[in-house]
Amino acid sequence: MPASFTPASTSTSAAAGITPARIRPGRRAHRRLAGLVASLTAVVMAIVATAGTGSASAQTGAVQAAPAPAAPATEWLKTSGSTITTTSGQPFQIKAVNWFGLETSNCSPHGLWTISMKQAMDQMAAFGFNTIRLPFANQCLDAGATTNSINFAQNPTLQGKTPLQVMDTVIAEAKTRGMRVILDRHRPDFNSQSELWYTSAYSEQRWIADWKMLAQRYLNDPTVIGADLHNEPHGRACWGCADTTRNWAAAATRAGNAIQTVNPKWLIIVEGVEAQGNGSYTWWGGGLSDARATPITLTVPNQIVYSAHDYPASIYAQSWFGAANYPANLPGVWDRNWGYLQKENIAPVLLGEFGTKLQTDSDRKWLAEIVKYLKAGGFSFAFWSFNPNSGDTGGLVGDDWVTPQQAKLDALAPLLGAGSVPTTPPTTTPPTTTPPTTTPPTTTPPTTTPPTTTPPTTTTPPTTTPPTTTPPTTTPPTTTPPTTTPPTTTPPVNTGAVSATWILQSAWNAGYVANFVVKPTSAKVTGWTVSWADPGAISIVNAWGMNCKVGGGRITCTGADWAAVVNPGSSVQVGLQVNGNGTAPSTPVITIG
Repeated sequence: MPASFTPASTSTSAAAGITPARIRPGRRAHRRLAGLVASLTAVVMAIVATAGTGSASAQTGAVQAAPAPAAPATEWLKTSGSTITTTSGQPFQIKAVNWFGLETSNCSPHGLWTISMKQAMDQMAAFGFNTIRLPFANQCLDAGATTNSINFAQNPTLQGKTPLQVMDTVIAEAKTRGMRVILDRHRPDFNSQSELWYTSAYSEQRWIADWKMLAQRYLNDPTVIGADLHNEPHGRACWGCADTTRNWAAAATRAGNAIQTVNPKWLIIVEGVEAQGNGSYTWWGGGLSDARATPITLTVPNQIVYSAHDYPASIYAQSWFGAANYPANLPGVWDRNWGYLQKENIAPVLLGEFGTKLQTDSDRKWLAEIVKYLKAGGFSFAFWSFNPNSGDTGGLVGDDWVTPQQAKLDALAPLLGAGSVPTTPPTTTPPTTTPPTTTPPTTTPPTTTPPTTTPPTTTTPPTTTPPTTTPPTTTPPTTTPPTTTPPTTTPPVNTGAVSATWILQSAWNAGYVANFVVKPTSAKVTGWTVSWADPGAISIVNAWGMNCKVGGGRITCTGADWAAVVNPGSSVQVGLQVNGNGTAPSTPVITIG
């Protein structure tokens, strides 16, 4: 996933409410970084404590003033050839920005630990965006799902709201600004993205049922313009193949038709696949070359928008980045993979994700070329991302969630127009409690890259799925094993005063990330220490809620800052990132002091 590993701070203790940089293997072509999770679990108690002081609002910097809000949307959208129009026939170009978080264990848009939702959305509107692509996970729609890492001093109206009610609030705030919202089913659960649209825990029936529920919930609000059905189909996912257990085009048709029984006015947004029928590979969700021969046809016509994702060489070194005529060769790559649909007036294409840290010459050339391509073709787009804590791309604001990243905005100016003018930077120091951004390492090579010259094997279906000779009608297999391994958790260690549970969140060949859940067994605890043997540890890259050191083949951590004192009946979740030789302890013997 992210191409670099750059923590926000090298300090050995960090602030409350941590939510590290978003771990997104989904941008990789032909590979998965095993064991990484979507985001580390945030510390609810710390956020509540911060909110109680009311100090965060005083620490947040000034944000760019939003332009006068546009009128709320009153018309639904449809398609005519390759053009998206309002129901009255006026052309509408989607100019979206991605704001992630509702698909992670926080179950809320990220950054709300630092700024208010109103501030964030004012800034998005001021940048010139007219739409928000809002990723979510089905797990955040589960009964009993809760949010965390929201600073209620900054966002008092969100206190007590469920994740679904937070989604309602995003949509309501978008409406007041004349903005639209695309709902993006980004993940089934918040551990990682899935190759297919279903897993053993989240069946196709659940996927469709949730979409129908959302379509009903926003039935009378044209602010919500449509459903991005499943983010980045890849791996086994195919387009129109005979294997019904992985035929994404057929599944998208089933889901689109089911949604249309509730709300026929939604745009149905269908992403491409990684492995295309001609044997070529591209980005996860990026290949739509087979849509020419096998288009999506729904019961209600003129509502299909195809969507692709595209990224630069810093995300993955696709073959075309090494061509002698780079970047002049890029339009041809895009034409073949997805651009032809719009250029030949077949259907509209939304470039649903594209982004970069803009730190290399190659990336700068890629961004300039893709902006020119989108502008000339009149494509709709959704930039990745507003969030600064996207480890592989960064965002449109700095780590303080306020300061505009002007170089990116300048590059996007041909698409955004006047909204991307230089902005006023913050005038006050951002809070020291900004969560650390941690991304996976650069030292882990791709481990599942298929040969670019060999098409995917299609003759052997997953061993846990029904035979492909008996295709399901509307019920695809629900026994496909999960695509990810959950974090390793040890039983709690109890010393009489405190118990501690070790959770190995992710590991790679140069270190690991682990969390602890620390609880008092009875009385208030005013100080605690945990240690464990780790002869391979070299240094502590980052820690939150504790101070940690390496010595004598052990790591020793002492509760600090917001986690130093733990009240009875409560708990704190703390963590650290270790730089080591690649051997992460999975079930260490924990010593508590």
